[in-house]
Amino acid sequence: MIKRKITNLVKNELKMYPAVALLGPRQSGKTTLARGFDGNYFDLESESQQLKLDMQWSVVTEEKKLIILDEAQAWPQIFSRIRTAIDQNRKKMGRFLLLGSVSPILMRHVSQSLAGRLGIVELTPFLMDELPKEKIDDIWLYGGFPDGGILNRRHFGKWQKNYLSLLAQRDLPNWGLPAKPQTIQKLLRMIAAVHGQIWNASQIGQSLGLNYQTINSYLDYLTGCFLIRRLESYSTNIRKRLVKSPKVYWRDSGLLHSLLRLKNKDELFAQPNVGASWEGFVIEQITGKLLTMGVDFETYFFRTSDQYEIDLVLDTGKTLWAIETKLTSNPSAGDVAAFAKAADMLKADRKILISRTTEHLENDKVISTNLHRAMEIIK
Repeated sequence: MIKRKITNLVKNELKMYPAVALLGPRQSGKTTLARGFDGNYFDLESESQQLKLDMQWSVVTEEKKLIILDEAQAWPQIFSRIRTAIDQNRKKMGRFLLLGSVSPILMRHVSQSLAGRLGIVELTPFLMDELPKEKIDDIWLYGGFPDGGILNRRHFGKWQKNYLSLLAQRDLPNWGLPAKPQTIQKLLRMIAAVHGQIWNASQIGQSLGLNYQTINSYLDYLTGCFLIRRLESYSTNIRKRLVKSPKVYWRDSGLLHSLLRLKNKDELFAQPNVGASWEGFVIEQITGKLLTMGVDFETYFFRTSDQYEIDLVLDTGKTLWAIETKLTSNPSAGDVAAFAKAADMLKADRKILISRTTEHLENDKVISTNLHRAMEIIK
């Protein structure tokens, strides 16, 4: 079994809080990670498991073992019971580990019942630094879901199709998204087509016969269940007109490529939007690495009306990073100069141009390097 980088962060949070919520998309490995702890496990999507926990509650809450509650949002009544158990002994840490796939629903219950009693950790699918170094193009093509092809390439395509179909037909409607499965599936394909582009809800809505407010509300659901990343525009006081609409990305590149019907690396490199795919992949690898380290950060993009742009603006509170991606093994001097000028507009503390180069070049203005080296630098 591949050890997840975030395991140590979960352990540390359990030492600091009575309860910890481990959030992430379905099938990203939350259950496998949690079962690696010595604990009593309950799947709360199962009514029989709910009944079992209900009948054994007084016993399991008195034991020293960690109580692992999978898909905790499926049984809302449990949150008030957890709060009561915690408040009876506030000094006892590491009692509950809650696993959840839908951040908004789970966090609503957390804010109502467990505020101040719970630490939060987000688990992504596999990151490239959790796999052999030569697997970078595989994880880019197949994505990071353990069963999606990265461990067995024969699963790629069919697994993603089934995963998205189940989300559209069962999970998203059950989680509150008020749309028919056919509408959801069409929306997912449309978002794949505009991956890495400025979000235009009105344009998407016209294709679906819906207004832009409805489309934006649907996007909120997809963002909340860890499918989509929405990058807001970075605001700064400069004398240029800025693009203010957000950009949207599929968080898992394998799901994106499945929706684009790409089957192999040759088809990936031949498709027109390959640069945007690489850009989204780099963003997810960097943000995923920071999550495993427990770094608090905010993500943005930057673009002016006259086309100065930065793919990722990363604000850790201590450092403002300007990060640009180029799908090339040999970025030009012009690429570096244009990026440096845009980064200077933000007064960025650090500037990194990430490409597929084998060289690491650094001066007092810009670092030009590859993704592996960048992930060692950014923190």
